[in-house]
Amino acid sequence: MKIAIGADHAGFEYKSLLAAFLKAKGHDVTDCGTDSAEQVDYPVYAEKVCRLVEDAAADTGILICGTGIGMSMAANRHKGIRAAVCGDVKSAEFTRLHNDANILCMGARIIPYDLAQKIAEIYLSTDFLGGKHQKRIELFS
Repeated sequence: MKIAIGADHAGFEYKSLLAAFLKAKGHDVTDCGTDSAEQVDYPVYAEKVCRLVEDAAADTGILICGTGIGMSMAANRHKGIRAAVCGDVKSAEFTRLHNDANILCMGARIIPYDLAQKIAEIYLSTDFLGGKHQKRIELFS
């Protein structure tokens, strides 16, 4: 799977660890930055990931900031992007099953890294159910 991943300074460490983990699992990962823990503006990195997903250069995206909320707000401004903040595996599963989320957002200051890794695994391995849920997704636009 082609995955675009990005983070601000608060999510830099998780992004780096998660990108390496996903590459080791055989995924094609594009790291959209940031490249250090130096303070940056999260919308810049949300934009980079969203563009790759919008252009189908990536199948999905992962964004990490302090809470995941800022990244999701920035990402959801893009047409066709359905970004969801997940802090538990059940939310990650259902955001794919029912909402066909195409970007996962997480908060590095909210959840431990091992949970972030599990959330990403569930998110990436769960398919959209379609059916009645497709109609609801179409109402977004």
